[in-house]
Amino acid sequence: MIPFAKGHGLGNDYIVMNEADLPRPLDTRAIERVCDRNWGVGSDGILLKVPSSRADFGLRIFNPDGSEAEKSGNGLRIFAKYLWDHGDARGRTTFRVDTKGGIVECTCHVRDGRMSFVTVEMGAASFRASAIPMTGPDREAVAVPLELPDGGKVTATVVSVGNPHCVVFVDRLDEAQTRRLGPLLERHPAFPQRTNVQFARPAAPDTLDILIWERGAGYTLASGTSASAVAAACMRRGTVDDQVTVRMPGGDLSLQREENGDLVQSGPARRVYRATIDLADFT
Repeated sequence: MIPFAKGHGLGNDYIVMNEADLPRPLDTRAIERVCDRNWGVGSDGILLKVPSSRADFGLRIFNPDGSEAEKSGNGLRIFAKYLWDHGDARGRTTFRVDTKGGIVECTCHVRDGRMSFVTVEMGAASFRASAIPMTGPDREAVAVPLELPDGGKVTATVVSVGNPHCVVFVDRLDEAQTRRLGPLLERHPAFPQRTNVQFARPAAPDTLDILIWERGAGYTLASGTSASAVAAACMRRGTVDDQVTVRMPGGDLSLQREENGDLVQSGPARRVYRATIDLADFT
């Protein structure tokens, strides 16, 4: 039996496992079935603790469709809580985590012996074409017009925070529109590796509202990298301050841009439960 923990960050939930506990590597079918909310445990993805020679801990992040994500802000906070709760952090409140999207620093905020709030150094956002997997003549542009299969058109701001994002600014947020256009933009030919999608509306110089369609997961209540990407895009446009609250259906995250350009994200992480599973049940 394989021990695991399930946690969430603002309703964005993940299963956390240790690679050392697995009898064999996770394959796509097992990931899909474990993450399925009817046939498995149910989650927005799997966080897998792995060894790292570059940082204190290594982390692989799998989407519910079996694809691998480069980085996850909510996932990193959940992972940090997992490390703290299981004693892996050995009492350290600050440690570094090696992800496919780069090394990040996590700081755990402990109160009365319990930890449920984490600050994550997300690194600097990039608008360079080399960091944004796009095709076509607009690959050098930050804001690009995209034609959709249904005949519609949108202007997208493309940005990387270790993983790709496509930000569409709107006057009014609409969940139905997010669910309809999200998959079209996620798999748009301009993004050969697919992309995360956000619909965003600056509400004030210190407040942003967003809805999210996450690559490989679909409509999501919250996303740390999405919040970071939208904040970075708005800061670049000059529509918000260097410190903002990003409001999502699952709750709020605090984002701050440091003098060196790095984005720092702070928010909650909660454990839902601990349990065990047998991967043989998911083949």
